[in-house]
Amino acid sequence: MAKRPGATRRQFSREYKLEAVRRVTDGGRAPSVVARELGINPNMLRTWRRQLTDAGVTAGPSTGPLTSQDEEIRRLRRENTVLKQERDFLKSATVFFAKESR
Repeated sequence: MAKRPGATRRQFSREYKLEAVRRVTDGGRAPSVVARELGINPNMLRTWRRQLTDAGVTAGPSTGPLTSQDEEIRRLRRENTVLKQERDFLKSATVFFAKESR
């Protein structure tokens, strides 16, 4: 694929990459879904994840044991992710059945 004339290459900060990888690892979501949400290529996200893993960097702020509050926040975020996915599925099912009933 040829580069477009005058096109600039996007630069991403280390924090941005860590947050993107965290969305995959903590949220239990597919890299392709997270990449689509962020507007990046899924292979780029997979590369970042591999690079951070190889470098021994964790996506979280600390490597120590989690406090009960941290554990609850993590659990609630996972639950929130699942609920959003269920909501989106129900929205699309509603549209599908509304079209079919006409």
